[in-house]
Formats: sequence, C-alpha cells, structure tokens
Amino acid sequence: MARTPKTEEVLTSLRQQVSVAVHSTRELVGKVDEAAADKERERHQTFQKRQEEGKTKTGETYEPLRRKPNLRPLPGTQGGHSVRLTFWDVLHHLGRALALSQRGASRGLAEHWGSLKYCQALSADTMAQLGLTDGGNPLGLSEEGKQIAMYYKALQSEELGHAFALAVSEQILTRRYPDHSVSFVRADTALRAGWTLTSRDKAKTKTVGYPYRPQFFAELWKPGESSRVIPIACKGNHSDRQKAYEQLASAAVHADGVHIGAWNETPALLFSTEISLTDPLTVHVLHADGPGGWLHIPDNTPATDIGLPVGDKNPAIGILKPGHGKEPDSSEPGCQVGPDYYEWFQRALARAGAAGLTAFAGDGESTAALLTTRQGSDFFQGFAHAASGSVQDLGYTLLGEKFEGTDHVFRLNGNRVQAFSGVATEVLDSLVTRKEPERHADIAAYRRRVHAWRVKRHGTFWDRAWGGVVSISRDGTVMAMRQILPFKDE
Repeated sequence: MARTPKTEEVLTSLRQQVSVAVHSTRELVGKVDEAAADKERERHQTFQKRQEEGKTKTGETYEPLRRKPNLRPLPGTQGGHSVRLTFWDVLHHLGRALALSQRGASRGLAEHWGSLKYCQALSADTMAQLGLTDGGNPLGLSEEGKQIAMYYKALQSEELGHAFALAVSEQILTRRYPDHSVSFVRADTALRAGWTLTSRDKAKTKTVGYPYRPQFFAELWKPGESSRVIPIACKGNHSDRQKAYEQLASAAVHADGVHIGAWNETPALLFSTEISLTDPLTVHVLHADGPGGWLHIPDNTPATDIGLPVGDKNPAIGILKPGHGKEPDSSEPGCQVGPDYYEWFQRALARAGAAGLTAFAGDGESTAALLTTRQGSDFFQGFAHAASGSVQDLGYTLLGEKFEGTDHVFRLNGNRVQAFSGVATEVLDSLVTRKEPERHADIAAYRRRVHAWRVKRHGTFWDRAWGGVVSISRDGTVMAMRQILPFKDE
C-alpha cells in the first residue's frame, strides 16, 4: 500500500521543476491527416446509413467537416522536445482558465478552485521509480491521479489538457513575441460579446448554429497598439498516441471555427495532452501559420479607447469564403472578425481578460460589470455564501509584492491548508468597482499595469515569510498555498 505523503511533502513537490515532453514532428502531421481521413469516412458512412433508413431531412446532403489546413510542427527553437515548468504553475494556469467557466452554481469551489483537486494527481517521483526520469524528472500520474481517473476520467483529461496547453502556449508565445503581453481568454466568453452561440444564451438574435470553436484565444498585445489573436484548440486523453492523433484532427475543426481577418489566414495552436497511466505525460502540439489574426486599429487611436463599452454589436454569422473563377463568394459556418470589427473585438478581449482577473480574485461584482448579459454577468452578481463562493476580502504580501484576493481553507492529508488566489494590488485597483458602484473599470490603466508587470519576477517559489508555495504569473495573478499550523490546544 502506498504511503500517504505528508502535507509539507506535497507542498514541496508542487514547486519541483519537472520536464514535460512536447511531441511536434512531421510524422505527427501525417498521423493527424490519416486520423482525419478515417473520421471523415466514418461520418460519411453514418450519413449514408441514416439516408438509407430514411432518417435524413429533405434536401440534406453530406458535408465534410472543415479543418484548419496546412498544419505543421513547431519550429525547433519554439517547442523543442520538452519544456521545464512546475506543477503548481500548471494548476495556476488551470485556475485562471476556469475562473469564467461557469461550470457550477457553487461559483468559487466549482470554478477556479477546481484546480486544487489535482494537487496530488501528478508526480515526478512515480516516473523515477519506474526508471523513466533520464535525468529530467518527467511528469506522470501519481497513484491518487490514477484513482481520480477511474471516476472522473473525462473531466480530468479535459481540465489537465487545458492546463498543460496554456502552460506550453505561454512558453511558445513569450519566446515568439518577447515584447508583448500574452493574455489567455476563454473563446466562448469573448465571442458572446457579439454572437449568440447557443439557444441557451440570453439573446433574441439568431444563433451561430455551429458547435465547433476553439477553447481559448491567446491575445498578444501592447498598450495602445494593434494586437494579434491566435485561437487555441486543446484536448486531453487517458488513452494512447492514436487517441492523440484523433484529438488533434478534431482540434483542427474547432480551431477553424473562428477566423480573424480573411479566409484561411488565421494562425492557430492545436494540442492533445496524453496523460498515460504508465508512461510520462506528453503534450502533442501542431500549429498553423498565416498572416491573419491581427486586430488592426487606426493609427493615432487613443489608448483609452480600449476601455469603451462593447455595446450591442452583432457581427454577421458565417465566414466569407472567396469564390474562384466563375464560383461566387460563399458563406461557411462559424464566426469571422472582419476589419470593421477589429477595434471592437480588441475591446471585447480586453474586457473578458480583465473579467478573468477579477473573477480569479473573487470579486464577483467587478466581474459582472465587465461582462454583458450574454457573457454571463448575472452569474457573478451578488456574493455567494462563504462556504461555496469566493469573495475578494484578503490581502497578503508575497515575495515582497502586495496582492488582494480570496482564499479557501481545507484539509490535505489530514492537515489544514490555506489556498489563496489574487491579483497584484496595483493591477486590481484599476478594475475594482465593487466598493464604488458608480465607478467604471479603467481598462487602459489595467493594460498598462499588466504590461509593465510582465518584466517582474514570475514563476513558482517558496515564500519563507508566508510559509508556503507561491506561483506568480506574468499577468500579475498569484496562487499560493500553505499549511495552517494547529492550535496549541489541539
């Protein structure tokens, strides 16, 4: 029977540098193409069977799924064979990704605090025992992680797939754009600023009618300048490499559901994280290049314009596909951000990104003020009960910097621990409206402060004064955890 690690051992392991294998080769491109062809044959056969059984609609025809074309491996200098990071940094990315997810009515516990259930799910020690470290401390599932997978396999693979994709994306994009800030925004939240994605959205406009979209947008930006948007489609699995090929083929469909600029010019990043029960964790990644993705704003546009409301814009549904020869232009399913909406979409991304920060800090009122009704502002209005929600009511100095946010206290292997998530005070102050209802968030100031923050120390550290592990991100967010010492009479 495996020994239950002590709480301090868990906290120490969270800041351990580990090696995560990144698989991105020409062979992978070929395998993904084969998987896509196999899936398309299956879809066609299913359609023919439905047609023979009289289950198709009148006039319904078979249409192959549109996939992001021209996939290729990452350049060696931007991906390599592995990346170095800490597990706590990965959970920090997951917490940020879940902050606006609206996965459950418990708000805090169901949203970004959901990342904490994976505190003991991965281990580098397991791989060392198998003789698989090769000096690089590769990451794999711990015994607890395997038990979680037995009951929540789909959820675990999805959420960890998102977390590792964002962690690796940050390393790729910060190398590629060293002078820019990188913000990760939930794609559905940003798109709902202008499109009705499903019939459940609170809107009277027509739905997009297309279920395929990337999970995230990476926005590369500088204050007052045009930014670039790269869709990120990411999945995870507990199966094998063949499943990863199939997931990347599916991710190509999701990534192509949104075009920024002209037809087939939008770049993209595609991920499938293979979380094996026996082998080291591997992140499979491909990318599509292209000149698009730029949200060009007019020269001399005031930087303060980034804070203008997004209003009730409703861009046209569909993606314009240029005709060839005598073929006329046509509309393909999906969402397209054209030149007339570049400036507006940049504002939508900035507000959604800011809302992600305030939600991570537990400030529901300020989050609601940054979102529209269709984006879910109602979900964040009012304060949840302290036992189930997050309330921005704490401030700590961590590694010499002041942060404000929220916390939860829970038991880890029998010991009480405190987990704190927050945002640098100087960044959060420009967004907080909870204490002053008449005040509006200063998005321009927020962008300036976040951009200045990116050059400060970031990563995972042990804060001796606070007594725990601390992850500070380039965007000024922090996630920290420490053990609470027992009272003298215990």
